[in-house]
Amino acid sequence: MIPRVLKSLADPTRLHIVQYLASMCCGQACVNEYGGLEGATAGQVCCHITGAEKITSTVSHHLHDLESVGLIQIERSGKSMICTLRPERMRQVADHLNELAQSAERRTCC
Repeated sequence: MIPRVLKSLADPTRLHIVQYLASMCCGQACVNEYGGLEGATAGQVCCHITGAEKITSTVSHHLHDLESVGLIQIERSGKSMICTLRPERMRQVADHLNELAQSAERRTCC
């Protein structure tokens, strides 16, 4: 699964989406005083990425790809789709990369 995550993040647009979500409300959905979810909507992500006021099929595809590899979560809140990061999945990927780096450091070359 890690290779799929890395492949997903290799796309500059998807990486930009993840960076944008990380800058929003700690990247996580918040519950407002009325019990509704708050966070970046799919439309806000699209507006930030493309400048379009409505979500495009391309951004929708990128969001669903990020969701399929477990990096983001998309939840419906009324008519909106709230997009949030899944920090635990990001930590798994970071841990995997750290293990590879530590393994490489332990090896001595000829």
